[in-house]
Amino acid sequence: MDVTLLAGLLGGAGGLTRGFVGLLKALSVKRKILWEYYAITVVIAIVIGIFVGIIFDFDPRLSLLAGYAGTDIIEGIYKSFNVSKVYVKKG
Repeated sequence: MDVTLLAGLLGGAGGLTRGFVGLLKALSVKRKILWEYYAITVVIAIVIGIFVGIIFDFDPRLSLLAGYAGTDIIEGIYKSFNVSKVYVKKG
């Protein structure tokens, strides 16, 4: 199997695992599940896994971990910039 494909698959597996944890959390609090968001995070995890595989000489463990952690980091960044209102206390 091509090492780039393997790195992408492992990154995707990490992203799927991260997404599954998020799905379980959403179901427990009865939130609406955004399937498009889930699919996008898995695709991003695949890309992250490939790049980490290339950079770190195709270590499969790092690709898997990068897929999991990378989507978590990107989600945190997205949520930090998705603030609708900022309240400033005067006085």
